[in-house]
Amino acid sequence: MSRRSKEEIAEIYKKMQDHICKELELADGTGKFEEDVWERPAGGGGRTRIFKNGSIIEKGGVAFSAVYGPTPDKILKKLNLDKSEFFATGVSIVLHPKSPMVPIIHMNIRYFEMDNGVHWFGGGIDLTPHYIDGDDAKYFHQEVKNVCDQYDATYYPKFKNWADDYFYIKHRNETRGIGGIFYDRMSAKDDHEFEHLLQFSLSLGRLFPEVYGHFMKKNSKLPFGENEKSWQSLRRGRYVEFNLVWDAGTKFGLDTNGRTESILMSMPPMAEWEYMHEPQTGSKEEYTQNNLNKGIDWLAFTK
Repeated sequence: MSRRSKEEIAEIYKKMQDHICKELELADGTGKFEEDVWERPAGGGGRTRIFKNGSIIEKGGVAFSAVYGPTPDKILKKLNLDKSEFFATGVSIVLHPKSPMVPIIHMNIRYFEMDNGVHWFGGGIDLTPHYIDGDDAKYFHQEVKNVCDQYDATYYPKFKNWADDYFYIKHRNETRGIGGIFYDRMSAKDDHEFEHLLQFSLSLGRLFPEVYGHFMKKNSKLPFGENEKSWQSLRRGRYVEFNLVWDAGTKFGLDTNGRTESILMSMPPMAEWEYMHEPQTGSKEEYTQNNLNKGIDWLAFTK
């Protein structure tokens, strides 16, 4: 088949947003998405959907965008690109649960091209548990690996290491969570490879509600108290630090004059910072803190 146009890819990603929102509403059972359609003055726009009144999800966003126009000089310099018009489309998701026993999750699938022929796919999915559980970590990474292996046996180990390096809070010397996969600037040599990369991104999109639906059903009934809620607020603070200081997607959105409200939808509803906080020795909080490291083989992880 011939290579899909950027407009067709945008429509495909828009339908993926519809699918994911429908599945999340079913899994939560109470909450609904409210849609905000917006336009970008410099070209393009999107649909930002924010989750409201959930029984499990406290705050969530599933955003679709398709933006275009002159590539900002800051982006050209950063990516070492020649001056040209750009087009970027994709779906980005962050969910913050009410219960500290349910993990935060993030996913992004995106496509970028320029009028001069430069193009690439990027994306990934990663999990940020407030409390690390070995079985949950193994389940998540196995499901991600299963999708990767359908396309290329080298994807999971390569993209897993990429995620470990990317989702790393350098000033804290810790990972944001247990990682997942991350990939960027994957360009195609021919139409077949182009379709391969597109379908890989769509498989990640379909995986998202499946794995998070599993955690919503399994973990939302687990008991917790004030201690766990306090820890959740501190871990949310770390999430904020990463997104505002290190996240390339946040920087790209702001550098391309993106819509600030949609870019910052990933922020939790509430977070805390406690000066020089140290988890209690032998606690499950210390256990989590001690396992926020790069290079852990979660598929073989034992408590």
